Amino acid sequence: MAESMSAQERIALINENLQEVLKPDIIEDVIVRQGRPLVVYWGTATTGRPHCGYFVPMMKLAQFLRAGCRVKLLLADIHGFLDNLKAPIELVNFRAEYYRHVITSLLRSVNVSVERLEFVLGSSYQLSAAYTMDLFRLSAVVTEHDAKKAGAEVVKQVANPLLSGLLYPLMQALDEQHLDVDAQFGGVDQRKIFTLAAEQLPKIGYRERAHLMNPMVPGLAGGKMSASDPDSKIDLLDGPDVVRKKLKKAYAVPKEVDGNGIISFVEYVLLPVSALQNDGRAQFVVEKREGEGEPATYTSIAAVKEDYKADKLTPQLLKIAVTTALISLLAPIQADYVANAEWQDVALKAYPPPPEKKKKAPKNKGSRHPGAGAGAGGKDVEVEVDGSVKGEGSETVAVGKGQGSETVSVGKVEEGLEKLAVKQSTGSSTLE
Repeated sequence: MAESMSAQERIALINENLQEVLKPDIIEDVIVRQGRPLVVYWGTATTGRPHCGYFVPMMKLAQFLRAGCRVKLLLADIHGFLDNLKAPIELVNFRAEYYRHVITSLLRSVNVSVERLEFVLGSSYQLSAAYTMDLFRLSAVVTEHDAKKAGAEVVKQVANPLLSGLLYPLMQALDEQHLDVDAQFGGVDQRKIFTLAAEQLPKIGYRERAHLMNPMVPGLAGGKMSASDPDSKIDLLDGPDVVRKKLKKAYAVPKEVDGNGIISFVEYVLLPVSALQNDGRAQFVVEKREGEGEPATYTSIAAVKEDYKADKLTPQLLKIAVTTALISLLAPIQADYVANAEWQDVALKAYPPPPEKKKKAPKNKGSRHPGAGAGAGGKDVEVEVDGSVKGEGSETVAVGKGQGSETVSVGKVEEGLEKLAVKQSTGSSTLE
């Protein structure tokens, strides 16, 4: 594919659907002047289970590969641990392996060759002496303010931040040098880290790289799609019924395209996927209700948005069409999972089910009705003339209050009072 494209066509494909490119002249220099493949890296912290939002960067990686780029995919296991302990150190290796299975299957499901895709585990080089020394050198030129600012949109923000959150953006900058790439790709939320890398790497003697940024795609509930919010995303292994249920509840205001996660999914996933599967011909099919005419076939996102704004494409029709397309898209990934015992084993180790909570035995709060406990369990008490009680459970009995599971019967109380009255009438000065 790339061999039949001109240099400018390859650059156009690399830039397609990106929100922003920093230092595009670096890309042009590599492809046009040096005449070699662009080396790009994309990193992902191996934390929560990958969801359908991962189709967005994967479609861009697919375009990089079609444009002849060499793509390095960083499984950032140490970054996952550093980001406020999102991934426990005991699980990061298993999660990195799980990500490798998912991403490989996802790319193959959309007919993308992974021959020029290289998986790199972060800990395979980030624990080396050379990397550690570079981290010390970078720490000596970057202020605490700049490090914190760089990670503000990526690292989890807490009231009392850990030092690890300041190392995160510095390591992401150093990865450009130690992976030996020409460009780094990520979401626009990474912009501050990219800027830090561009400004600080030259201070320790390393060259500046280009940076390619995807727009942030809204989640199903509006806002950012997040692995930690089950209502905002669809897991890649969710079955058809779960997909239907989540998309049925998805946020989609009639006639509004801004902030509409379903429209964005069509734009950044379904149309690019169909282009990969149909020799560059993108299409998105919407079935009409019975009696309302032929299905509508869209070949551009502009046409989809136009009809949605005019209410010709309603939220209900859009959701049904996206549901059908997504279930079809997930089917080969889920078939790979079912057929791969190694993947299933890694999934259990990477994301073990939470331990069952022990059920607490209900506390015996007793009866609120005096006399209810007497004789009920074969237990009773004897009342003495001085008001004391004897018998099983007598230590919990308060005469006349009727509290506790063991209570005094009315007859016993009356009998004790009669004995007391007799003693008093005979002039006895002691109570027996």
